Amino acid sequence: MTAPAPLDGSPLAADRWATADDVAVEAEVHARVLAAPSIAAALAPAPLEALVREVAPLLGPAAVAAVAARVRARATGMGVLEPLLADAEVTEVMVNGPGPVWIERHGHLERTGVVVDGRTIDQLVARVLAPGGGRADRSSPLADARLPDGSRVHVVVPPLAVDGPCITIRRFGARAVPLAAFAAAPVAALLRDAVRARRQILVSGGAGAGKTTLLNALAGSIPRDERVVTVEDAAELRLPGDHVVRLEARPASAEGAGAVAIRDLVRAALRMRPDRIVVGEVRGVEALDMLQAMNTGHDGSLSTCHANSPDDALRRLETMALMAGDLPLGAVREQIASAVDVVVQVARRADGTRRITAVAEVAADPSASPRTRLLADGEEVRAAPGRPPRAPVPVPVPGPPESEGRGEGAAARGAA
Repeated sequence: MTAPAPLDGSPLAADRWATADDVAVEAEVHARVLAAPSIAAALAPAPLEALVREVAPLLGPAAVAAVAARVRARATGMGVLEPLLADAEVTEVMVNGPGPVWIERHGHLERTGVVVDGRTIDQLVARVLAPGGGRADRSSPLADARLPDGSRVHVVVPPLAVDGPCITIRRFGARAVPLAAFAAAPVAALLRDAVRARRQILVSGGAGAGKTTLLNALAGSIPRDERVVTVEDAAELRLPGDHVVRLEARPASAEGAGAVAIRDLVRAALRMRPDRIVVGEVRGVEALDMLQAMNTGHDGSLSTCHANSPDDALRRLETMALMAGDLPLGAVREQIASAVDVVVQVARRADGTRRITAVAEVAADPSASPRTRLLADGEEVRAAPGRPPRAPVPVPVPGPPESEGRGEGAAARGAA
């Protein structure tokens, strides 16, 4: 098997994780690895560290391990981006063509000391897309991919990207975020009860508001013995249950074949005996299939969509469902009123934190005005739910504390 092409971008001396001497040692070790008969064997931990000691015998154990890690990243990983991706506080990495790399940390954009050239970006793009059989070139200048840790990658290359290839990496951490990080205790308790009562919940918010992270937190209240099927465009959810089936959509191949859309997966999920279906995000015609699933015995399902308010979320859901075919608006509104019980609005504040701003109950009458009733803001509960629960609230099954469950996001500041 042919070893992956090495990345030629050098780690920068300006970066705090490498000194000038380390960079020189790293370059020499990297060159020797590429010259080895077997690159894979040379990159094994023991031989690689031995090679570092041979090149720089005065380095201490910690420095040897650091140089070896950077050489391995250049040869097989994300090269100069590897230190940024290893930082748990970084939620987004942005390459805007040749020049400095930008990151999002705690909800704020920062310019880093990492600089990349065009050749390095081209190699990064090839490395990200190759495992999935994807490509990005002038004939197909847009591409999506996923890193092994679940991070989502979007690539735009010329002629669409005027200043050079652009890479945007949305990272996902490994620590769950509890509901308490999004709202005051009474509001969190209201939402936990809504999940246990199998109310159908739609999470809405803007891009990067924390919708996926909040969805993970809500799913932490699902009884652990229920069978949950998740459907996503890119697998980001890490639900804490014991019986979770994860489905991920697939884009078309370079030949334009083999695409599997969210809508196809929602239909497949219906045949998998789910207790609940969780759709990571509805953004198109799959909204109609999700509504039909919610209305055909799969109570307690959850999903997210982009919207600026609970009322806007219902209007967007209408629009997406109408895109599925020649349907009367009245029928779609009846489906929504019957399917969706609660809309939870989440937003990113100016300081970068993500908080719930509204919990609204959907009116059971599709002709009602207004169509939602405020149950809570992020700090206090203002009204009790008026719609009956879809199931009695069960006694919670003992399990790990909510803050220790598996999930996405390193904090409520994390991306979604």
